[in-house]
Amino acid sequence: MMRVTRVLVLMSLMPAAYVSAQSPGVPPAPQNRPVIVASKPFGESYLLCEMFAQLLESRGLRVERRPGLGATEIAFGALRRGAIDAYPEYTGTGLIAILHDSLSDSVLADPRAVFAHVARRFADEYRVRWLPPLGFQNTYAIAVTRATASKYRLRTLSDLAREGPYLTAGFTADFIGRSDGLVGLSRVYGLHPRAVRPLAPAVKYQALASGAVDVIDGYSTDGLLARYDLVTLVDDRHFFPPYEAAALVTEKLGMEIPAAIDALTLLSGRLDESTMRQLNRRVEVDGEDITVVAASELRALGLVGGGRTTAKVEGSTRPGFIRYLWDRRTNLAELTLRHLLLVGLALLAAVLVAVPFGLFLERTRHLAEPAIGALGVLQTIPSIALLAFMIPLLGVGVTPALVALWLYALYPIGRGTYTGVRDADPDAVSAAEALGTTPVQRLLWVRLPLAAPVIMAGIRTAAVITVGAATLAAFIGAGGLGEPIVAGLALADTRMILSGALPAAALALLVDGVLALVERLVAPAHRREGIWRKHDLQAGPRPA
Repeated sequence: MMRVTRVLVLMSLMPAAYVSAQSPGVPPAPQNRPVIVASKPFGESYLLCEMFAQLLESRGLRVERRPGLGATEIAFGALRRGAIDAYPEYTGTGLIAILHDSLSDSVLADPRAVFAHVARRFADEYRVRWLPPLGFQNTYAIAVTRATASKYRLRTLSDLAREGPYLTAGFTADFIGRSDGLVGLSRVYGLHPRAVRPLAPAVKYQALASGAVDVIDGYSTDGLLARYDLVTLVDDRHFFPPYEAAALVTEKLGMEIPAAIDALTLLSGRLDESTMRQLNRRVEVDGEDITVVAASELRALGLVGGGRTTAKVEGSTRPGFIRYLWDRRTNLAELTLRHLLLVGLALLAAVLVAVPFGLFLERTRHLAEPAIGALGVLQTIPSIALLAFMIPLLGVGVTPALVALWLYALYPIGRGTYTGVRDADPDAVSAAEALGTTPVQRLLWVRLPLAAPVIMAGIRTAAVITVGAATLAAFIGAGGLGEPIVAGLALADTRMILSGALPAAALALLVDGVLALVERLVAPAHRREGIWRKHDLQAGPRPA
């Protein structure tokens, strides 16, 4: 009863224009499009995303999942641009990392006041709506091993700041750069560790347990805190604001599919911290499938069919790798096709641009090396950074991923085209010139055919690079085989990582093999037999 009362109070604190699921006077759009639900790349966010999705599906709504959308800036940017409809967020993150607000200590001490402030600001500035909180907080937890706590007499964050120069910190990239993370701790507590190592969420606990680092950032509901028997340091200066979990949704969703708002609100006030720790432990420690854990909890809450139960669902035990792949064969096939589509479109666009560009450079050789060098600089930018650069310009999803992959493919194709045409057999070119051919004729009849193997080598190199780089497109919601890799890294699930990595490796070999056949077909006749002989020496005798 208290939870229900609290939800009603929180709803009353929200702006009046957002209490209803649909703005008056705006006709609803046909409910034939899917609701796009996303998450950030850590276990609890994946789990809440899946619970949102299953709850919507139980009400007859179609759902598309976009799990693992990188850091807060990427996920919220996707929401603002309408690329996704909903994802789980925390009020403290909204307050500090997105709004960059500072409130008085008296306001920060009241989670309801923080929620009301955040909800009002988001509605006014971003046209984004916070649904009533889910019922639990998940604040940052700065953790050390019991041995480290005993050795350095650590109990509070002030103690950690005192001993910081002797300790190595392992923090997630998101925490390092946030004002409610290391930046703020350095300002408020004077925390300056001896070294700070950026760590993926999936490996920070193992790094702490192995002694590679001395302190990590976690979340208060993490199941791994109990697994590794860690000490959580007290925030004695009350630096961290309330982090109430809630569904963050677009205004458009309420206008177009009000039933989605009704469905998601059913989960408000239904999850407490103890429940979330237990659910997170089942996913992160016991290795249960997220879909199974989400379904069982929704049934336990009476929100989906099947009655109230706390028993494990059939199939929740951890299957072997082959069975795991077989159970997900349909999903993996869809991800592979999407991955292949990303690679194919990016590679085709690169060929259409880089080959003519390489030919142009061959005619203006004084520009060639500077221009190709500029393309080469793109290869030095890490893939995830290049994808992130695309977000302010193109948002998230397929479009920025295609542009980033296209840019990566330009250099090897452009370099191969320029080099191949420039170094085409001089005697053959001279003979064609002596026969009175024009420069265009020599290019089409002599230079390009002779350069074809070198051009194809550049295309094959670009294809393999693009297949690998496309796995990172999952961080910006483009899908593909990067989805299970990103999720597996977040959940420390080797099976999930391999279920994306192995098909990606096979796809790279397949694409390279197909392009090798194309290379033989486009090679000049006098070189084609040489290519076959080279292949035969590697692969054995060719059938008659």
